[in-house]
Amino acid sequence: MPSPPSSRGAANRIRPDIELLDEEGLDGLNMRSLGKRLDSAATAMYWHVKNKDNLVRLATDEIWGEIELPDLEDLDWRTAAEALADGMYAMITRHPWIAQAQAGYLHYGPNKSRYDDRILAAFEKAGFDDAGADRAAATLFMFVLGNAVGHAADVSLNRRLSRKGEDAETQLAQAMSEATEIAGHYPRLRRRLENPTTANDYNAAPESSFTFGLTALLDGLRDRLTGALG
Repeated sequence: MPSPPSSRGAANRIRPDIELLDEEGLDGLNMRSLGKRLDSAATAMYWHVKNKDNLVRLATDEIWGEIELPDLEDLDWRTAAEALADGMYAMITRHPWIAQAQAGYLHYGPNKSRYDDRILAAFEKAGFDDAGADRAAATLFMFVLGNAVGHAADVSLNRRLSRKGEDAETQLAQAMSEATEIAGHYPRLRRRLENPTTANDYNAAPESSFTFGLTALLDGLRDRLTGALG
């Protein structure tokens, strides 16, 4: 079997792009600002990566390579699936712009393919057939992405408000006050708002909600598989 393609030179060239995306988001990415960061002309950047779409694709694939892939010879399928989900969640929270890019840019490359192949292998090890493994992998992907979007949205909102010259904290506090007033008209929401512990649980530790959901999802996949085999 041929080895996956590798291009460390391209990866080194794309690292400043990732740093710019982390700082400015997709809206702040353009060839001129990237050229300034590299002290090179924007036209030279176009020569290397062709266009912004390809730049985002290369940057996206590079950060998929940050996820450590579990060894399926040493781990059971569930532990491997948990590690892959945790790795993806951590990667998106480090690079929140990828959540926005997911909706408007093509994503493919060797690092993404290696990740996809490993998660499929984990579910095949569990006992799923090809179609079942595909569905399980897609379900896990959408769960992780959906949970990470909240953090990405917070980063994007704060950045947008700051660019407009507004005090992001003041704006968010005002919005929260208005949202709380509206929610107070609904009994179940009001009960949670009136309980400081409940109201602060998610904001204080959103990872606990992620862990709860991941456990429930994998429990469901396990039970579905057991039922199919039973």
